[in-house]
Amino acid sequence: MGVRAAPSCAAAPAAAGAEPYRRPGLWPPSPPPPLLLLLLLSLGLLHAGDCQQPAQCRIQKCTTDFVSLTSHLNSAADGFDSEFCKALRAYAGCTQRTSKACRGNLVYHSAVLGISDLMSQRNCSKDGPTSSTNPEVTHDPCNYHSHGGVREHRGGEQRPPNYLFCGLFGDPHLRTFKDHFQTCKVEGAWPLIDNNYLSVQVTNVPVVPGSSATATNKITIIFKAQPECTDQKVYQAVTDDLPAAFVDGTTSGGDGDVKSLHIVEKESGRYVEMHARYIGTTVFVRQLGRYLTLAIRMPEDLAMSYEESQDLQLCVNGCPVSECIDDGQGQVSAILGHSLPHATSVQAWPGYTLETASTQCHEKMPVKDIYFQSCVFDLLTTGDANFTAAAHSALEDVEALHPRKERWHIFPSSRGGRSDLPVGLGLTCLTLIMFL
Repeated sequence: MGVRAAPSCAAAPAAAGAEPYRRPGLWPPSPPPPLLLLLLLSLGLLHAGDCQQPAQCRIQKCTTDFVSLTSHLNSAADGFDSEFCKALRAYAGCTQRTSKACRGNLVYHSAVLGISDLMSQRNCSKDGPTSSTNPEVTHDPCNYHSHGGVREHRGGEQRPPNYLFCGLFGDPHLRTFKDHFQTCKVEGAWPLIDNNYLSVQVTNVPVVPGSSATATNKITIIFKAQPECTDQKVYQAVTDDLPAAFVDGTTSGGDGDVKSLHIVEKESGRYVEMHARYIGTTVFVRQLGRYLTLAIRMPEDLAMSYEESQDLQLCVNGCPVSECIDDGQGQVSAILGHSLPHATSVQAWPGYTLETASTQCHEKMPVKDIYFQSCVFDLLTTGDANFTAAAHSALEDVEALHPRKERWHIFPSSRGGRSDLPVGLGLTCLTLIMFL
């Protein structure tokens, strides 16, 4: 008898006690979860034993190209789904071209199923543009994430850019790029952002006569021109007029099928999103009750790109000290009915007590963080139940846009001092509401 030949790759699983590979045309064994599967493929851990794959089967090359095309993508960034689907279609095309040579290859069949599952999960169409396997060809000057979104660091390591979040809602309450939280007066027009790429200005008006509380009734956003990507576009919203278009009547900027800047209407007259691919920036604008809220995510390198004369930016430096509401001005103690020297006693708004306001806010926000306390503060100050929805929506916007989950919630210390995260001067009044 001659020496027995080594088992083929197709037979290797059966030798190990696994289900043998079925004939072409039958459904192959169930693969691992798609993302885990592709990770294992990229690491080369799913080679069937030590078998040598046929030279013409290029499934490993297909997988390597897919990993190369997607390794720099940030799932939280604008345009992620589009780029990921392009890469998946390229991956699928590569597997089709090598299908005959890989007919008996378990890795190939698992990859095909993994691609199908991922396409379903991401709602990717089978037809459409595909990514080039040459990274140089995929460069898009009007997509921040393809030219500026990946930074090279020491040792050749690459990583996504750092994003910053800023939000304004309610009384108004301001969350700065540094995660400082303040409650401000800032009546009139004030710049939230004013850098080389974007300008955002808000106008605040008094809410209740005799109170320092104000709220936003106008927002103006200027997306500055960038050659080859977009002309300057201006967006303006005022109370009861939240358009789904720029002031020139257009809904997008830039050429081509994939716009470098576009507006998406989520709820007619109540909620719009602006996506600026060329600067990697997303803006949410909402109307709740009579007032507007704003949330924005922007790459740090662009947000910090401004001239010395542009230093008055509430998202960058917070409200001026003179515009912050704190207990030193008698605001909270007055609301709670405690008279202070040199301060006029103002009772809580009819129909709301500290207990009823806390109960109503807790229904929407079970976590008693700064957003919950802001809700209580606004109800006691204005009596307007719409501020409950504003605080809740502001927290939802944080969860949608803020890049760091551990910083979604800001909690003051039980002593009314600094929290684990920086909190601005306006925290004192909100802390007292919660703990008095």
